Amino acid sequence: METVGLGFCFEDLPVGRQFKTIGRTVTETDITNFVNCTGMVEVLFTNLEFLARERDTKQRLAPAALVYAFAEGLLVQSTMQHTGLAFLHMELNVENPVFAGDTVHAECEVIEARRSRGRPDRGLVRTRVRVVKHDGNDRADLHAAPHGQMPG
Repeated sequence: METVGLGFCFEDLPVGRQFKTIGRTVTETDITNFVNCTGMVEVLFTNLEFLARERDTKQRLAPAALVYAFAEGLLVQSTMQHTGLAFLHMELNVENPVFAGDTVHAECEVIEARRSRGRPDRGLVRTRVRVVKHDGNDRADLHAAPHGQMPG
């Protein structure tokens, strides 16, 4: 019987392959739990009165770190189970805000794939990940380099 939900192996991820994940709605509870768990108790995330009086944005903002974590979670669920993943590097550019109630998904493109020099039975894969809101606006470009060591 076939097992579904397993991740991609190195051979499944040639340069140029693109895919997207399912969506995930960011909730007020997600933001509250995240800022309390991480200690990111910035008023932009915790104080609606401040937002109403001091900011052009009246909605509760989601920390970029939360949105990034959701994108990684969506990718793990869809592509990385049982792959021996090792997260090695990331650059993050935040371009647009995400608010409570926004739904995001990740769009992934393989930009480099090669055999490991030290372990030729493994591969290194570098990806470019865009987190996209349901309205089509980018949230961030996440560059993960190399994004994993995957069995060959």
